[in-house]
Amino acid sequence: MQFPRTFLIISSGLLLCSSFTYGQKASPPAPVAMTPTPTPAPAPAPAPEYVNITYFLSVAGPFQTFLNYLESTKLIDTFQNQANNTEVGITIFVPKDSSFKGLKKPSLSNLTNDQLESLILFHALPKYYALADFNELSTKSPVSTLAGGQYTLNFTDDSGTVHLDSGWSRTKVSSAVHSTDPVAIYQVDKVLLPEAIFGSDIPPMPAPVPAPVISPAADAPSADSKEGSASSKSLPSSSSSTRLVGLSLSTWSHLVLAISGGLVLLF
Repeated sequence: MQFPRTFLIISSGLLLCSSFTYGQKASPPAPVAMTPTPTPAPAPAPAPEYVNITYFLSVAGPFQTFLNYLESTKLIDTFQNQANNTEVGITIFVPKDSSFKGLKKPSLSNLTNDQLESLILFHALPKYYALADFNELSTKSPVSTLAGGQYTLNFTDDSGTVHLDSGWSRTKVSSAVHSTDPVAIYQVDKVLLPEAIFGSDIPPMPAPVPAPVISPAADAPSADSKEGSASSKSLPSSSSSTRLVGLSLSTWSHLVLAISGGLVLLF
């Protein structure tokens, strides 16, 4: 009686174990959780290239005088900030060194510090303009410069040649030194003199050089010549003396003949 009970317990245990094992084998495996792939962050936009105006003016042409004014007035920082820290850029009109040397009247040395700063700022527009833009810009004249206020320029485009009129001086763009957004640098033939400083009267063209005057001393007779001339006037000429002598002889001849005729009649 004890053996069948033991056998029954063992058989029941084996049956339960086999059922459990079969259930584990028959059940489908649990799904594996998928880890989402992270989206890569977009690469940062490259920083805009820094434009060094000092470098361009140093190597591009004979612009040292204008660059010296920019540095002495510390306006180079204003130009650099406008070029690199704004979205509109800058356009600069640069006179050659010879333009400053030929500027004799008026003289920039007579300007106050404020006037000199305004004159330098007068050579820049607070926006980038390519050469092709000046045709349209000529219809919008006058155009405000970086000096602001009444410091304006008038533009005309004559078959591609850009002319500038400051109200006191006129010049033209002779070449493009650098023209890539955000900075445009153009060479001009003359220093731009604002009407707000120098007035509205454009200086006349220089008068032609007068012909050399011959000194009167070169043609004037010497003292001896004057004395000789006076002597010649005071003394009769030889021909006049001859005529006087001839007249005297003729008179004596007539007198002698008259006396002789009278004596003949008496005798």
